Amino acid sequence: MSNPVFFTPAGTLDHQAPGSTFVLDGAEARHAVTVKRLTAGEQVDIADGAGRRITGTVTAAGPQELTLECTAVTDEPRPAVRLVLVQALAKGDRDELAAETATELGIDAVVPWQAERSIVRWKPERAAKAHAKWQSVVTAAAKQARRAWIPEVRAAVDGGSLRAAVADTVASAGLAVILHEDAVRPLRRVLADWQESVGSADDAAAPREVLLIVGPEGGISPREVTRLCDAGAVTGLLGHHVLRSSTAGPAATVLASDILGRW
Repeated sequence: MSNPVFFTPAGTLDHQAPGSTFVLDGAEARHAVTVKRLTAGEQVDIADGAGRRITGTVTAAGPQELTLECTAVTDEPRPAVRLVLVQALAKGDRDELAAETATELGIDAVVPWQAERSIVRWKPERAAKAHAKWQSVVTAAAKQARRAWIPEVRAAVDGGSLRAAVADTVASAGLAVILHEDAVRPLRRVLADWQESVGSADDAAAPREVLLIVGPEGGISPREVTRLCDAGAVTGLLGHHVLRSSTAGPAATVLASDILGRW
């Protein structure tokens, strides 16, 4: 069974080495001690959310801190091909559920999208709070999945900003796929054709991104599809059944991870 994982701010593990002592404090320490009830002698992983992970043995557990002796340090590189979920805002927290599940499955970044048909709206006065909630959701999901990387929740985009992001991605030899029920090519074929056209990701000068674009409950409007395709996006069919907004992104994450050799 894998060790429980707790997060610490990026940079705090930079000087850790086998035999060194690390003290975890704050909310994560309280969770480790009061919820997980970790005690001396148990194994635990501490990750900085940016790829570094230390494994250690608990030597002391107090009400506000957890002390451990480091036994191993691991640096996990980012994937050469990064998956980005562009998730349209949806009602009933289905958008957050999509971000949460995609994080457990390995997504690298999430972009909240104010689509034309999104019922939910992030008004300016609540945008920062909503963004923070999404980041909290993916952080908790990364912890549950024992990840060393916490996905970035990027700034919310509207139609114009998303078109610009698509154009930039395609210009950098990346791929932007609109998951759409009227698409002709299966998503599997879209991903395989792109991978063949750009060659090995290991040969790339910089990491490439694949945007997986998911619409709201009412679907992506025809005008949005046209404009995104004009910016360089393509459409991909994810199976023969219509998936909920909360399901499509995670399903696409699984398929992309397989086809692109991430799994």
